[in-house]
Amino acid sequence: MQVKGEKRQRPLRFMGEALAALIVLVLIALIGPASASPLDQAMEKVFTVRSADAEDRFLGSAFLWADGSVAVTNAHVVGEAEEVRLIDRHGAETTALVIARDPVRDVAVLSVPEGATGLAVAPTAPQLGDEVFALGAPLGVEFTLTEGRISSLARQTDIAVPMLMLQHDAAVNPGSSGGPLVDAEGRLLGMNSQIADGSRMFVGIAYAIPASELNRIVTGLVEETLPPFPTLGLTVRPVDRQVAETLGVAPRGLLIDAVAPGGLSEASGLKAGDIITQASGTTLTAPGDFAFVIESASADGTATITILRAGEEQSLTLALTEPEPTGLRTRDIARAPAKVAAYTFAALGVALDDKGSVTALTDNSPALLAGLAKGDRILAINGAPQDLASYELAAPALLLVEAPGGATRHIRLDPWHAPEGVRPVGGANVLDPDVVVF
Repeated sequence: MQVKGEKRQRPLRFMGEALAALIVLVLIALIGPASASPLDQAMEKVFTVRSADAEDRFLGSAFLWADGSVAVTNAHVVGEAEEVRLIDRHGAETTALVIARDPVRDVAVLSVPEGATGLAVAPTAPQLGDEVFALGAPLGVEFTLTEGRISSLARQTDIAVPMLMLQHDAAVNPGSSGGPLVDAEGRLLGMNSQIADGSRMFVGIAYAIPASELNRIVTGLVEETLPPFPTLGLTVRPVDRQVAETLGVAPRGLLIDAVAPGGLSEASGLKAGDIITQASGTTLTAPGDFAFVIESASADGTATITILRAGEEQSLTLALTEPEPTGLRTRDIARAPAKVAAYTFAALGVALDDKGSVTALTDNSPALLAGLAKGDRILAINGAPQDLASYELAAPALLLVEAPGGATRHIRLDPWHAPEGVRPVGGANVLDPDVVVF
């Protein structure tokens, strides 16, 4: 009897489970599936940037601008490329034209297909200590998110660039450049652009171009209303306390180290040894003040420069735009260097023994940057054994290489477009970080 009772209960239990499942389905239909987090939604607007040629080089990060009309990245990410490839987190790929770039302010604008919505800009500027998130591809690790806090609100990282950056400690590395800095709601605060000087890798200090500056620059580039920052042909250094004590002047302003021949500064009468103390009525109390004054004066086309020359104060007018050419130039035209037609391995800084094993490589060898190492043995080039002592590369080549342990691999060697190696980077001048070129 007990067994028959259990059999009668099974249909009832099944009906109860089915009813519960039906209720869950109805609730999902009414409420909808769980929505993605704001940060996850923000990552949908991020791209990795790769070269649009056969090299398929990873270049950095980018993101979709607020109105979806363009994508934005750093100018140093795209370099001189006319087009790049943008790849989203789902693997969808598009070829984007570089429609505008500002190498001084380090912003580039890329074309994208119409229809998508970009990252919304945060309604208020961030405050000191605010939580922030960096989105991008550090070291090529795609669609990575790191978290940190704002550690400074207005840091001028280069006295020759008129920009105050957001400083934060969300981890960024090479490849993060061009990626967005967002708040917890996924709203744009800035674009990650730099790591603190002294190391190519993250050391706890990173810099982002603020969204307010980006809006001004991107809008100006798209509408072609942003004046380019003028190249003055001027190398200067801040007048610090040591220089000031030596010269017997106040510790402010900029000491001119060099004036480029034929440039705007030479035309104005500026000379090496002059000390710039004012520009367009603004006293240069901080070294970076000069760049902001020059940017502001660019709209007028000239700036009035006050200098100390041999202890005497003088005023000069500095033109900020190049004069229009008046005729055909037949002399002093810079010629592009001729492209090397072919390279031997010795010319590439590679020393080989009679068995084809690498005995030495120079530090700047394109082969070293491509991945060749001391001890490797070159077995074949483009699929065939070669006489390496006399072989000349007249085009990019595929090397079959054997490592000392016996493992083999292929290396693509292109001396005309060598990849950049991972090297320490410093300030404006690695030999003297106080010197800045305008």
